[in-house]
Amino acid sequence: MARRGEALREHILDTAKVAFLETGFERTSMDAIAARAETSKRSLYAHFPTKDALFVAVVERVRTLFGERMGAPADYAEQPAEAIVRYCGRFAQLLRWSSVARMLRLGIAEANRLPDLAAGLYDVLFGTTARDLAAHLESTSGLTPAEAEAAATELIGLVVHPALPRLLFGVDPLAEELPKEDSLPADVDLDRIRRLCRVVLPEVSG
Repeated sequence: MARRGEALREHILDTAKVAFLETGFERTSMDAIAARAETSKRSLYAHFPTKDALFVAVVERVRTLFGERMGAPADYAEQPAEAIVRYCGRFAQLLRWSSVARMLRLGIAEANRLPDLAAGLYDVLFGTTARDLAAHLESTSGLTPAEAEAAATELIGLVVHPALPRLLFGVDPLAEELPKEDSLPADVDLDRIRRLCRVVLPEVSG
């Protein structure tokens, strides 16, 4: 049965994302995306008039999917401090997933030509995560909004370093399958994150 409307749009976005990750933005043509999505060029251009517009929509699609996979800090544990640890751990875990890491590489590769899109992709992954963590800190620890924002940004930066540069430069292998949340303790050093929390958030970690 042929896809139509929103179902076709989402199918095109998912197809385009894979194509961009595999061959890069410049080398991926709209013709190739239409063929891969098994739709006509007319249908493709009806939804996305340019390749740039398609890439913008792909970034927003990533935002939605990444947000669903991350959830909110409070989803991870009843105890606020442990919720912070596991939320940060899940973020580090998802950064190892090839779909996320390759999207980051794509954003970096296109930063000179499409700076706004690259910045948007950064916000999708890092900005949204930091804001959600800051909101959790503000509501559970009594930190002011400015204090919570600063603490969340610092903690996330410490959590992802030095693993993230190693992943981006291909030093460490990527996880080809979506990491499962129940494998978090095996995939991520949660004790290290607890130590970082005690440094950044002593009033929360006790």
